[in-house]
Amino acid sequence: MTQARIIQKSKNALQSGRAGTGQWVLEFIPADPQRPDPLMGWAGSSDTRRQLNLKFPTLEAAKAYADKNGISYTVIPAAPKVLKLQAYADNFR
Repeated sequence: MTQARIIQKSKNALQSGRAGTGQWVLEFIPADPQRPDPLMGWAGSSDTRRQLNLKFPTLEAAKAYADKNGISYTVIPAAPKVLKLQAYADNFR
């Protein structure tokens, strides 16, 4: 049976906006380990599902797709955002 992770996208630390942060991504768990190519030394695998990421607007849509196609999944929500509120003067205490 095919296994996958359903992950909620969070804001990248290098982004200033929040575009696309509410999306859910279904990514497949690799079946084969990566191994070095004998000629170039690059890491590669025969598992082509490693390159596939499916994006969904809601968690329910991602779950429905996985259930319809017989994919077992694990849901990983985004980490809660913690704001550290402080004044500029706190830097000099």
